[in-house]
Amino acid sequence: TWKWVVGPMFLYLCERLVRFWRSQQKVVITKVVIHPFKTIELQMMKKGFKMEVGQYIFVKCPAVSKLEWHPFTLTSAPEEDYFSIHVRIVGDWTEGLFNACGCDKQEFQEAWKLPKIAVDGPFGTASEDVFSYEIVMLVGAGIGVTPFASVLKSVWYKYCHDATNLKLKKIYFYWLCRDTHAFEWFADLLQSLEAQMQERNNAEFLSYNIYLTGWDESQATHFAVHHEEEKDVITGLKQKTLYGRPNWENEFKTIAGQHPGSRIGVFLCGPEGLADTLSKQSISNSEADPRGVHFIFNKENF
Repeated sequence: TWKWVVGPMFLYLCERLVRFWRSQQKVVITKVVIHPFKTIELQMMKKGFKMEVGQYIFVKCPAVSKLEWHPFTLTSAPEEDYFSIHVRIVGDWTEGLFNACGCDKQEFQEAWKLPKIAVDGPFGTASEDVFSYEIVMLVGAGIGVTPFASVLKSVWYKYCHDATNLKLKKIYFYWLCRDTHAFEWFADLLQSLEAQMQERNNAEFLSYNIYLTGWDESQATHFAVHHEEEKDVITGLKQKTLYGRPNWENEFKTIAGQHPGSRIGVFLCGPEGLADTLSKQSISNSEADPRGVHFIFNKENF
């Protein structure tokens, strides 16, 4: 038995030593941005740090807890000179980080007062393959929208730098959330992308749909009154917020009809139930003919 145990244990110890060494490297917080509804953005720099879109890191703040490590998806793009995470304040540890960064104070905080941060990673996810397809469907549910912030930023940087060499030609983005206010920072990102694409006369590059799954009658009445306005009253985007859940069968059939003979990447960050639905739709809407349309499903669950 020991012959079978020694090898895996040795590899495990090596992996723990590498993680410990990486966690001891110096991390500098360059900026803390407070977003609405108790969401903070930490922009950081670390020597030798290299990332790809959609990856995540483990974060430890000794000022809050000397032992706790928490995973956060990177929301910056590889083209930016920093890496960032967005943290929503929903528990004791995130509340402690919020206070340690001085976000509970009204006055401006000096950089030297910011807490020390340890970072381990980055670690890969399925979202890294997004540039392997010409057509992609990105589906983010709730907090699962965060990896697509990195993806959309990176796509736009690549598009502005050299659009002719960018394999990706069309993005269908779906955002399912119970309360858009909790992720107002992401709506700001979409607004920026929307405005820049219109300036370049390529508004068709990104097609997005926002579904509000948790709503009541007063919200529906407010939506009906302001439906004819140019911008959506909830997100400020030209695309109107939709209520309820998508009809995935119709969405897949529509996209398949618009892109015959294509390999379409379907990327999900969301709950397991939604993953099962999209997986079944990807299989049922893919053709047996190798020259026909094929949906390739990729997921990461939380």
